[in-house]
Amino acid sequence: MDDKIKSAESSAPDAITEKPFGEKSLDVRSATSGSDVEKQDVRAGTTVQLKRKLQSRHLQMIAIGGTIGTGLFIGSGGALAKSGPAGALIAYAFVGTLVYSVMVALGEMATYIPVSGAFTVYAARFIDPSLGFAMGWIYWFSWAITYALELTASGLIIQYWAPDLNVGIFIGVFWLVITAINFLPVSFYGEVEFWFASIKVITVIGFLIFGICIDAGAGQQGYLGFHYWKHPGAFAPYLITDNDSLAKFVGFWSVLIQAGFSYQGTELVGIAAGETANPRKTVPAAIRKTFYRIVFFFVFTVFFIGLLVPYDNPDLLSDDTNATASPMVIAAKIAGVQVLPGIINAVLLCVVLSAANSNVYSGSRILVGLADERSAPAILKRTTAGGVPYVAVACTAAFGLLGFMNESSSGGTVFNWFLNITSIAGFISWTCINISHIGFMRALKARGQSRDTLPYKAMWQPWFSWYGIFFNSLIIITNGFTAFIPWNTSDFFVAYVSLLLFAVLYVGHKIIFRTSFVKPVEADLDSGRKEIEEMYFEEVTPTTPWGKFWAWIG
Repeated sequence: MDDKIKSAESSAPDAITEKPFGEKSLDVRSATSGSDVEKQDVRAGTTVQLKRKLQSRHLQMIAIGGTIGTGLFIGSGGALAKSGPAGALIAYAFVGTLVYSVMVALGEMATYIPVSGAFTVYAARFIDPSLGFAMGWIYWFSWAITYALELTASGLIIQYWAPDLNVGIFIGVFWLVITAINFLPVSFYGEVEFWFASIKVITVIGFLIFGICIDAGAGQQGYLGFHYWKHPGAFAPYLITDNDSLAKFVGFWSVLIQAGFSYQGTELVGIAAGETANPRKTVPAAIRKTFYRIVFFFVFTVFFIGLLVPYDNPDLLSDDTNATASPMVIAAKIAGVQVLPGIINAVLLCVVLSAANSNVYSGSRILVGLADERSAPAILKRTTAGGVPYVAVACTAAFGLLGFMNESSSGGTVFNWFLNITSIAGFISWTCINISHIGFMRALKARGQSRDTLPYKAMWQPWFSWYGIFFNSLIIITNGFTAFIPWNTSDFFVAYVSLLLFAVLYVGHKIIFRTSFVKPVEADLDSGRKEIEEMYFEEVTPTTPWGKFWAWIG
């Protein structure tokens, strides 16, 4: 890598410019052509050679696709049943602000040090190596187990059309397809995710238009307006029977936790930054628009579901994973529209396959980051000529085979316990990202570097990160409160086993390796950015209506 930089410097001396960071960096735009840049290896941390082949459009749609999933298409129905239309809307909007606090914090770090492993690396560098270790392993385990879950869900969704077919067939077929895609160069992952995310976006936009029409009177019910906000009501009581106000608050708080699960995946932007062309430009663009996506796709969808479906509709509490459990389908059924279930089921299949694709990608890159920080075996850093960490991909994809455990009742019980362990891994990661950002800002201050010199500056800091830390921690602590109403030992253990595992990983690593907290003045702010400060790719301004549409979405 050093030879490449020296060669570029000698061939284009005018390309070396002083950056605000006080480092000399190579402006590849003036030194090489776009095709030459694409051939260069880019280091993550200091050792792992990956390729920056994800383009701006890929990252923009990964940011959307990582969020829109079964939590929105199916889980929002349970949220409506527990807290009512107003309670669900407020809960999703509030958690959206927590997500945004995490995203802007991650964006500031990921644009300054765009490395593979992303936030686990930041936790180890700016706070404590033990924190990075515990955070990275529980996050990886979450994605690896979720991969098996998504493969199982794909089979259950297909059974909507062919109920006699065995789920195991589709677990095997989709495992081969998704795993094979992740062994290809990262641009293939980006392209597949781009089109999967496009289907999600079109579906949500279509549902919003459908919701406006039905609420205005196009359905068999006639004009609805806010009828269901009055009858049966805007807030639903939950669990508590002798105190209506407390029961409605309990419903709201339970959905607050559920909404967080629905939003998980937004942090994929930070992971993908390590393989994104010109992250100093593309990552901030994705981060800035995260808030608008949250409002447009999540909050508006939950709002219209609350207008079209009463919270006491029994179908909302279905345990199915196919289209029959989707509140969108329930809304169409109430309105007398018969064609929607099959379409939504096809979209749900795309949703779970997209999620499975992201599971393997993100899990493998987290392993790379852990290995680069010496928190995992060094063999996980091995890459192909195309920059794919094939060992890390294989290790993550292997966990997808656990989906076959659902073929037996006893195996399914064990599989469910694995899922319970990962239940709040996303909240733990969000909290650690905000904590890492506080450490990052302190490290900059200790170095005497102003945040005004950063390629992307997060808003309302440090208060916004502290805001995220407080409420994410509160959700983690209270996520099992329903186990107390009434007391249920099993539910209590299920709710807090992941937090217990995180604590064991952290304390165990701290005792064995005797790590100490990182002093701000000693924090590593250079590894991963000093080799090549910036890389640039030509961005073509879209001229066709279709291209302009995706540019607007992204």
